[in-house]
Amino acid sequence: MTCRIAAALACLIFLLGGCALEPGGDARHALPKSLRDVPADKLAYRFTPDVEPLPEFETAADEKHKAVQVDFETRRAEEALLRTVISPDGQRVLAVYATRETPEGAFRLDLYSTDGRFLRNILPLDLVGAFPQSVAWSPDGQMIAFIGKRYPTNQPIEAPQQPAPLESPTPLEPSATVAPLIPSVPTFSTEQIYVCDRDGFALRPLTTREGLIYFHLAWAPDGHAIAALACKEFELDARMAEGRPTAGRPRLLTLDGQERLLDDRLTDVLPIWSPDASKVATAFDTEVMIYDAASSNPTQASIPLREALLEASARYDAERLGAPQSEHASSQPSPNGNTQTAKQNVAHPASSPSPEQSPAETPLSFNPIIRLEWPQPDKLYLQTGFVRIYANETVTSYLRWHLIDIRSQIMILN
Repeated sequence: MTCRIAAALACLIFLLGGCALEPGGDARHALPKSLRDVPADKLAYRFTPDVEPLPEFETAADEKHKAVQVDFETRRAEEALLRTVISPDGQRVLAVYATRETPEGAFRLDLYSTDGRFLRNILPLDLVGAFPQSVAWSPDGQMIAFIGKRYPTNQPIEAPQQPAPLESPTPLEPSATVAPLIPSVPTFSTEQIYVCDRDGFALRPLTTREGLIYFHLAWAPDGHAIAALACKEFELDARMAEGRPTAGRPRLLTLDGQERLLDDRLTDVLPIWSPDASKVATAFDTEVMIYDAASSNPTQASIPLREALLEASARYDAERLGAPQSEHASSQPSPNGNTQTAKQNVAHPASSPSPEQSPAETPLSFNPIIRLEWPQPDKLYLQTGFVRIYANETVTSYLRWHLIDIRSQIMILN
């Protein structure tokens, strides 16, 4: 009887776990059905350098919505339309614009219908937006998020005059008032993240960390949380003085206002969500970090790529730039085809040359990670390159894409 029960249990484990015998081995190994179920510290990866980027990685021109642009050109010529953001259902448009009164770099925010009809102002008089690229609809189109800060003023901001209704084959949702009295909300001297509903109501600050500057936000694909970057004012000033992109510490924000600091290091790589909204990734120099974002017991893992990128860069220089391949590149085998385990909670040095490696030996194309894209649960793309921001232009060079294939570590069942 005991042997029969043991055999039945072994069979059940095999069926549920998808186990398989490794050639020449006795242990059974199990893989989870979805990477969503795999904690970050249980991930494995395979790195492939210098791959072709997917077409969707090309930065599209931020074209303005034509009907809204026409309204600004005809009725609001003294205001500058900076960008427009269409809701996921295609029914609403956010107009991000500047007036003569708004400070440099700041904006105001209005809500339009897609036929170009003004609906309402969203911001109270003492609040202005910051970082126009941060304005974003939630994936389901039910919420709006942006970054704003206090704007002390007693000057009234006139709402645009409501035009005559446009004829439409389908009835439009009636607007509330043209220039409603917007209730005051808490404001701060440094930039914070604000959210409101799809009609521009129920405006509230999601963050209240006076002294921190939030400058980037990204909705989770399922809308359950927001990934953000924030830094202190002196850190922002220092980066700008160096001509480098703004850098901050990655954070995870839930819609009830809870905030989790993901890492205490500064990064200029914007956090990216996994397609299943279970994880967030960012990068520090040549190290990719992955954090659990939908778990009651979150973990994190490191994917150190310095050595692999050094080798790949030496080959890249030899093949495309005609530079001699360094000894460093030939002294170790290529990481291609080798699955490695992501390391938990491990920090790695920056990509400056090591003491035994002089700057002259560093490949020209060896640069830090500057961008991540996560189009599929098991495929994380990273871009390396040189970036400097000057007064009139942004200089980039040696832009290269690489691929990380993500897998689960094989779990041995005793």
